[in-house]
Amino acid sequence: MRHTFNATILREYDIRGIVGDTLTEADAYALGRSYGALAGEERAKRIAIGRDGRTHSGKLEAALIRGLTESGIDVMLIGQGPSPMLYFATHYLEVDGGIQVTGSHNPADYNGFKLLLKGRSVFGQEIQALGRRAAAGNWSDGDGTTEEVDIREAYVNRLLEGFSGKPYRIGWDAGNGAAGPILDMLVERLPGQHHVIFSEVDGTFPNHHPDPTVEKNLADLKRLVLDKQLDFGIAFDGDGDRIGAVDGRGRVIWGDQLLMILAVPVLQELPGATLIADVKASQTFFDRVAELGGTPLMWKTGHSLIKSKMKETGAPLAGEMSGHIFFKHRWYGFDDALYAAVRLIEAVSGSGKSLTEIMDAMPKTSTTPELRFQVDESRKFAVIEEVRERLSSNGARVDATDGVRVSTGDGWWLLRASNTQDVLVARAEAADQPGLDRLVAQIDEQLASSGVERVEAAH
Repeated sequence: MRHTFNATILREYDIRGIVGDTLTEADAYALGRSYGALAGEERAKRIAIGRDGRTHSGKLEAALIRGLTESGIDVMLIGQGPSPMLYFATHYLEVDGGIQVTGSHNPADYNGFKLLLKGRSVFGQEIQALGRRAAAGNWSDGDGTTEEVDIREAYVNRLLEGFSGKPYRIGWDAGNGAAGPILDMLVERLPGQHHVIFSEVDGTFPNHHPDPTVEKNLADLKRLVLDKQLDFGIAFDGDGDRIGAVDGRGRVIWGDQLLMILAVPVLQELPGATLIADVKASQTFFDRVAELGGTPLMWKTGHSLIKSKMKETGAPLAGEMSGHIFFKHRWYGFDDALYAAVRLIEAVSGSGKSLTEIMDAMPKTSTTPELRFQVDESRKFAVIEEVRERLSSNGARVDATDGVRVSTGDGWWLLRASNTQDVLVARAEAADQPGLDRLVAQIDEQLASSGVERVEAAH
């Protein structure tokens, strides 16, 4: 048998598409067969499988399992839960890898798969290779078994291991995503008073879209915190690997600001350690890590890329603007929003200040939100290359880690190609608004020089 995937679903970090359109149960089965053959070649015999709360996750999971077992792989079913619980399963259970069926933070009609094998994320070229393997029908045959296992209690126990935080009054918004039931178990055991909204799993996301990095999705959490005069609020995305937060005044605490708060206790314990943030992060993060005696490192955006860099550098903590926070310190190195929440409570506790006071003391800068420009897929990386050449020929200070990040007397601006969509992503940060306007004018000028119209792309 051979199977051809729609090319658009083979993404940089995972496999993801629109169910019934670009992604079908036949794709899930073929992925099971292709991943199963790859696993067999690496002498991996047993794989953990989890799924998020989307309406079609169960069907896709069933087709995936059929593909895996027909390849001779034994499957351990951990059931519905957040992606990080599946990552935890790969450490806790005797398995050689794992797959989470999840549409992550995408709209309700999307779904997909996050793949792990032998302690690594399967991404980039390996995902393309799975596509080629399916097209060639390069599969293996066998007769695998399935077994159900409930690890929810073990996961919550591990989230709380060594916890030392004060009792706070906290608002929580699970956004009807897969983390809800685990959150309910977690708050029962955390000290303090907890007000949880939208913890029932509902794949139609009736209240708001579960992406806490878009400010309008935090409106319910802000209202909850302000109405009940809570200390702060925490929100999760659809599959529980991205965190959002607001302080007692309802101000959003962005990914790089969360990292600055979480860095303090880590660097107290591990002086001089390398801490990583992606190229979209504020300069204030890198300055703060240096000030705390750590070694700041700027790296490419993308959870698989950050995880690889953490392994290489031995970094105990890393994060992205998109709310992925990775702890290797006291944890396993994967991005887990529930664990990041527990560590945030600890960090605020240890600071002797309220989260609102910590936010008041943050350096004030003027920043743009993430600006996104529609560009033809074929031009996406070429435009970045053109911009880089023009800038370096006129002596600008350019960091080319991921796209171009240009530093000027006003601050910095970034232009990079998205790995997951046909858009260019830009961001800028300056000390004040006039400086920010000058930086944005530079971005406009570069886009115009490469013939890109400044039309904001939809999220």
